[in-house]
Amino acid sequence: MKIIIAGAGEVGFHLAKLLSYESQNITLIDNEQNNLQHADSHLDIITIKGDATSIKILTEAQVDEADLVISVTSSETTNITICVLAKQLGAKRTIARISNEEFIERKSKLGFKRFGIDELISPESLAAKEIEELLNRSAFNDTFMFDQGALTMVGFKLAKNAPFVGETISSAVNIFPDLKFVTIAVQRYGTQYTLIPRGNTVFKEGDQVYFVTTQDGVDELYKLTGKTKHEIKNIMILGGSKIGRRTAKSLCDAKFNVKLIESNREKAFELADELPKTLVIHSDGRDAEVLEEENIYDMDAFIAVTGNSETNIMTCLMAKSKGVMKTISLVENMDYFQLSHSIGINTLINKKLLAANTIFRYIRKGDVVAMTKLNNMNAELLEFIVKEDSKVSNKRIADVKWPRNAIVGGVIRNKEGIIPMGDFTIKPNDRIVVCCLPQAIRKVENLL
Repeated sequence: MKIIIAGAGEVGFHLAKLLSYESQNITLIDNEQNNLQHADSHLDIITIKGDATSIKILTEAQVDEADLVISVTSSETTNITICVLAKQLGAKRTIARISNEEFIERKSKLGFKRFGIDELISPESLAAKEIEELLNRSAFNDTFMFDQGALTMVGFKLAKNAPFVGETISSAVNIFPDLKFVTIAVQRYGTQYTLIPRGNTVFKEGDQVYFVTTQDGVDELYKLTGKTKHEIKNIMILGGSKIGRRTAKSLCDAKFNVKLIESNREKAFELADELPKTLVIHSDGRDAEVLEEENIYDMDAFIAVTGNSETNIMTCLMAKSKGVMKTISLVENMDYFQLSHSIGINTLINKKLLAANTIFRYIRKGDVVAMTKLNNMNAELLEFIVKEDSKVSNKRIADVKWPRNAIVGGVIRNKEGIIPMGDFTIKPNDRIVVCCLPQAIRKVENLL
């Protein structure tokens, strides 16, 4: 695919890097030469210095041949303008990064497609939604829903008292015969190696394990965590960023008790006016005494979303030391993901990665309708719509030559989630969820 990315900031560079790994034809446009030099020296892509709202620059980038134009500059209006121009000049699809959440909520009514914008994404909004979903699944450190929960992916670290530590996957199924689930990926404690498991794979203490289950199976999977299900009610948020305020608003609307700490006095007063259901505190949340004064011991969850990754990580560790059950930290540095489970923070989130997950479905072959990258693991989970002429159509799962590094996690048929066995026959229009390592993605796409 020929893909043009406008904006070489943190989101644009990260997208360019991930897409270049996919051997896509990438052109990156930015006004700042410094941003482009970094991309040019690290990535196998084409870079163009200039204003992407310029028809001359877009023409130079061969926008008329572009399969996809992604505009992720820091300016919302610039992104909208670029996408409108690109579509008029012949681009097949366009995606604009925006910050106004109302645009996403009302995109159908406002008719952005009529203007030439096929999709709107807000990294901040995606991060806020991710946080809320993680809190709703408090025992898990990663979660993703397909088709409004018909199938759900959950990930968690195996505690010593998890009932099937030391058991194989096959024997674990026998221990919980009424629980429908598929183990799709395992990462051994202390390693960065992602394993697509088979029936003889043994669960070990400290493993980071990912499952796909049905709507009814999520609560049952709590039994496998070795943890007690604990209701989250009291939440403390550090940082009044866009993510912080959106998270506070959505959590208050969901009837959580929320405290938000903001060090900037003026911003704290603005937030207090904007979020009447949230207790906004003007103070330095990095101070342990401040956290204790605000009853950190009574909090069920602590969420750090300041603009500084190190501050977020350290305050989450501080909250953990005070007995807070669930900690979530926003980080910008992707390398920090390798630290999350070993240092004790429940979940790290990265808005660039969330944006990339949303955008990736537009570059996948076949009818990919949803995808996610497993947190801190080198694996992807993709949802395909099975076509009439697909190589897997009307075949049993066991009869399909799946790549060794891929596994079927589940099937959605008529909006109902199904955990299929080997004798399950795949039908046209089924939605099939597959987990695979990068080297298996092309083979899976060709099958579907």
